[in-house]
Amino acid sequence: MKKLDGKIAIVTAASKEIGGSIAKHLATEGAAVVVNYAFSKEAGDRVVDEITSAGGKAIAVQPKKHRSKVFLSRWSRHSAGSTSW
Repeated sequence: MKKLDGKIAIVTAASKEIGGSIAKHLATEGAAVVVNYAFSKEAGDRVVDEITSAGGKAIAVQPKKHRSKVFLSRWSRHSAGSTSW
């Protein structure tokens, strides 16, 4: 059994170099990985292909911009000390 078996990892900017490396590492530890990309579906799919060809589980997703803005707004409030989401 691997350290992250049964876990799901959402990796933002996973289509980029550092995020992709993190996503691949988490997959080798057993996590199913959500490869989050902002602009390049091809780059996101490339990371997914690398993970799945090595026996891991992964999907690529692009967040909807309005949802990202809502999340970031809520995260900013939460980080500033607010307890409500």
